[in-house]
Amino acid sequence: MRRSTVPAFVLACLSLTGCTSNSGPDALVAGLPSKEVTNSVTPSAPVPQASVGQTDQRVALNTKQHQEVLAWGGPMPAGSPAFAAVDKQMSTQQRPEPVIAPPVVPQARVNLPQDRPVQLAMAGSVAMSAGSSARSRVFRPAFSDAKPINFGRVQPKHFEVHGVDVSRWQANIDWERLRTRGANFAFIKATDGGDHLDPMFRTNWERAKAAGVRRGAYHFFYWCRPASHQADWFIRNVPRDPDALPPVIDVEYNGESSCKMRLSRAQVLEKMQVFMDRLERHYGKRPIIYTAPDFYKDHLSGELRDYPFWLRAVAQHPSKVYPDRKWLFWQYSGSGLSHGVEGKIDLNVFNGREEDWHRWVGRGGNG
Repeated sequence: MRRSTVPAFVLACLSLTGCTSNSGPDALVAGLPSKEVTNSVTPSAPVPQASVGQTDQRVALNTKQHQEVLAWGGPMPAGSPAFAAVDKQMSTQQRPEPVIAPPVVPQARVNLPQDRPVQLAMAGSVAMSAGSSARSRVFRPAFSDAKPINFGRVQPKHFEVHGVDVSRWQANIDWERLRTRGANFAFIKATDGGDHLDPMFRTNWERAKAAGVRRGAYHFFYWCRPASHQADWFIRNVPRDPDALPPVIDVEYNGESSCKMRLSRAQVLEKMQVFMDRLERHYGKRPIIYTAPDFYKDHLSGELRDYPFWLRAVAQHPSKVYPDRKWLFWQYSGSGLSHGVEGKIDLNVFNGREEDWHRWVGRGGNG
């Protein structure tokens, strides 16, 4: 009994020891990674094993070498035909290390707001259209005439570019509306003599340009005052605007004027020349001469051939009233009617087609 009891006792002890031992089959595989993976994640490479907080020189060395391989920026392998030309060019200079950029995530395109609202941008485009380099629209005439005249074969309606001339007598003008009725240009009274400024000049000057009307200023010449004084007065009151039409000198007889002086042709031409030379130097544009039939016949026929003329002819065509005179503008009516203006208004045409008008304006009114 005693001999059989000992082996039984030994076997019992061995059995109990096996239950608590760490050297069984489970212990042999406890340090290996699990073969189970989730369905959504698939490892691309084996994960190196290391105890947390334990320093392993071999693991650190392998990790460092692995990182150096990932950041490697050495030369491209030789013999690649796709990079042959590049390799030849880069052989004489050091190759820059490539920068591994983060992946670019596509983003929806966003239109950023402009600096100015649409309304202001449109207003700016309108202002630009009035510039000398831009072609403003030419409106066909829709004027009426309280005293229409039959000018014969060539009528004012045959001309493509129409305009007006105004002064304080037209009072407050609706320039936007007047332009759409056919006022593509306007000559605005500025001064007369050496001390008079038309009270509506500045208003008309600014509003006409804002409406896109090509405008110029005119001076009514006073024969009892020095020409240089009158030129200085005009320059003092009329801005130097590169978009403006050339300045105009209005020379005619005025029965209502206090000046009753009658000068000789030579004296008239001398005064006019002094005035026009000073304006041309200041504005850089050759002045236009406006005149009427009787004054022209007495003083200007055959004279000043190199100056542009604006002629008044309200009863006959200019070719009959001013024979052998080339003209640039024709004032054909002093009894015009139009929306945008109360009362009567002077009507004019440009001597040329629309293309000629744009070309002349583009040259600043010269030539």
